[in-house]
Amino acid sequence: MKKIQAITGMKDVLPDESPAWQYLEAVITELLQRYGYQEIRFPLLEQTELFKRGIGEATDIVEKEMYTFEDRNGDMLTLRPEGTASCVRACEQHQMLFDRGTLTQKLWYWGPMFRHEKPQKGRLRQFHQFGVEAFGLAGPDIDAELLLMTARLWRELGIADAVTLQINSLGTSESRAAHRAALIEYLEARQDQLDEDSQRRLHTNPLRVFDSKVEQTQALLRDAPMLTDYLDDESRAHFDALCGLLDGCGVAYEVNPRLVRGLDYYSKTVFEWVTDKLGSQGTICGGGRYDALVQQLGGRPTPAIGFGMGVERLILLLRELNCLPEEIFQQLDVYIVAVGDVGPAAMRLAEQVRDMRPETRVQLHCGGGGFRAQMKKADRSGAHIALVLGEDEVNNDQVTVKYLREEREQQTVAVSDLNTILVQE
Repeated sequence: MKKIQAITGMKDVLPDESPAWQYLEAVITELLQRYGYQEIRFPLLEQTELFKRGIGEATDIVEKEMYTFEDRNGDMLTLRPEGTASCVRACEQHQMLFDRGTLTQKLWYWGPMFRHEKPQKGRLRQFHQFGVEAFGLAGPDIDAELLLMTARLWRELGIADAVTLQINSLGTSESRAAHRAALIEYLEARQDQLDEDSQRRLHTNPLRVFDSKVEQTQALLRDAPMLTDYLDDESRAHFDALCGLLDGCGVAYEVNPRLVRGLDYYSKTVFEWVTDKLGSQGTICGGGRYDALVQQLGGRPTPAIGFGMGVERLILLLRELNCLPEEIFQQLDVYIVAVGDVGPAAMRLAEQVRDMRPETRVQLHCGGGGFRAQMKKADRSGAHIALVLGEDEVNNDQVTVKYLREEREQQTVAVSDLNTILVQE
């Protein structure tokens, strides 16, 4: 019978990989809490219309990448391809944006997202993201806070020297419309020289032509109208103020006038943190302002900004730079070896150790076996010490301590004195 395999582009996280995930999740979660952001959770499935209206029907995500199906009730549902639209929907549904007279919310979430893309290094069809969203704040100070927070995260992870911040402003819908008209006119005159994908995008989403990886198309774009030349005064002042805040806080950045991001809802500030250590998939975090999205999805006008960071890519980068602490892969402190007919006593000992030192990671050998076989398993477990319990030890209320990671003589101690040994370890 043919074995069933995981779906292409959807990857298992195995036990030897999970410590890296747990480490990264803990560092990010703790940092977000320090900045005053609260966790929100929402379903994997949403109505398809949410993403069509939120992300934009002319985007690659909606056109080609969403996992969409009709359920038994005839409703069109989609596995979430990103988190911002879902977060806005949840906030609106539960009246969080205008609750008790305030519209300010600082939220974070994390979990799997789904896009039917070509699987490659750092890009999967089920991938995981941390997302951060801030609602109700129109000034550049919140833009700067998100960038300062991510800059701090890179420092705490030890990867600050490997990432670069790129920023741009997309302006308002009016300034984008003026630029769009000029860009279409420029590209129409050169349409036969564009790659097939850019020709398709020309009239539906011309800004995305800037994302083309085709060298000939990129060459044509060197003289194309730039959005920065069409910025309205308000957007330009907002962007200049943001740059001033970053300068004042010592956050280095590059202004990239070709940075447009891939979703229709962005306006004014957009940004990406990029690295050259992961090949072509160099963006590890990206986001921007989406001041019109809440109203676009049926709510009141609400300024907002957010970002998403890819967990898989961050872990790849941490591994590439050897920035994962060795101790996170140490899964056990104590392995209890039971020799002879002492099973109940060994189980009681394991619980006593857990009571003495709740933070100590203890594994009790199960399944029987001789002393040598059990010691081999103890050694392979990675534990620092083995506690050996035989009939003599049980009769004398003692336990033998064997050191597995250092050259020290074994010792037999009273169970009541075992806490002293554990503290030393």
